[in-house]
Amino acid sequence: MIEAIRASLTHELETDERVLLMGQDIGDLGGVFRATDGLQTKYGDDRVVCTPISESCMIGASIGLAASGLVPVVEIQFLGFAHLGFHQVSHQLARMRYRSRGRIKTPVTIRCPYGGGVRAIEIHSDAVESMYAGVPGLKVVAPATAYDAKGMLTAAIRDEDPVLFLEPLRGYRLVRDEVPDEDYTVEFGQARIARAGEHVTIVAWSGMIPVVERAAETLAAEGIDAEIIDLRSIVPLDVETLVSSVVKTGRAVVVQEAPMTAGLGSEIVTTLTEEAFYNLEAPVARVTAPDTPYPYATGLEEYYLPDADRIVVAVRRTVTAA
Repeated sequence: MIEAIRASLTHELETDERVLLMGQDIGDLGGVFRATDGLQTKYGDDRVVCTPISESCMIGASIGLAASGLVPVVEIQFLGFAHLGFHQVSHQLARMRYRSRGRIKTPVTIRCPYGGGVRAIEIHSDAVESMYAGVPGLKVVAPATAYDAKGMLTAAIRDEDPVLFLEPLRGYRLVRDEVPDEDYTVEFGQARIARAGEHVTIVAWSGMIPVVERAAETLAAEGIDAEIIDLRSIVPLDVETLVSSVVKTGRAVVVQEAPMTAGLGSEIVTTLTEEAFYNLEAPVARVTAPDTPYPYATGLEEYYLPDADRIVVAVRRTVTAA
């Protein structure tokens, strides 16, 4: 996945002189995960710009650059750090088109690694995507495959509106799939059916997709045919695909890395209840992290994060509910 992300950044720098990258240590170091490795040497320090350690500065500067006609791509080292720039995101960046009655566009892409499974230290693994999903004017996407990472990042950079692009930490080097060399984009607002099934719909996104796929293999051995919906796009949300799947299966389980309370899963449960209530044969279930701080840099995260066993238990309960 990290190579797919670098390929997208390279192509956009090469083909659009308005594009520039900003972030901490993205020059000689190539970023904390090496997503920008070699790009400053190739394109210069006026297009691959190392910034101070200030998320509010990075995002605030990107607004002015975008309003002046450039296309900034900002790397925030971890999504948990973006709290320090939330005012700039919610009160400035996402509102600029509305505030200016369409006269000022802010085509800014904010890249943020997030999620657990790598035993990172405090704040690095927090899954707070729901906080940003509630910001009007901001698109939020979260690819789970290398193919989608390249296509959706390219689409994000070319979008005239600001996009929060979430990258699963555990997927950088563990996720591998076929990625075309040629230019392509993946449309926002279109979920992916990662696995077709008949008995239950499992909804997930980002780093939870491989975990759900492992659970589906176990369930298949028991005769439970699960359909997996990879959201890919959080805002806009593909309600049509979600509802069509649940109309077919009659049952649904939503899996998220974030704590349960006020997570994105709650929004999906509500949407399915509103749009497919009469097709549901059981309550929509959630599998989530507990409502506690993330247990950083220890093996405790293996108990904190949803795993295949917990998903299997939730699906069994949902499928057998009267």
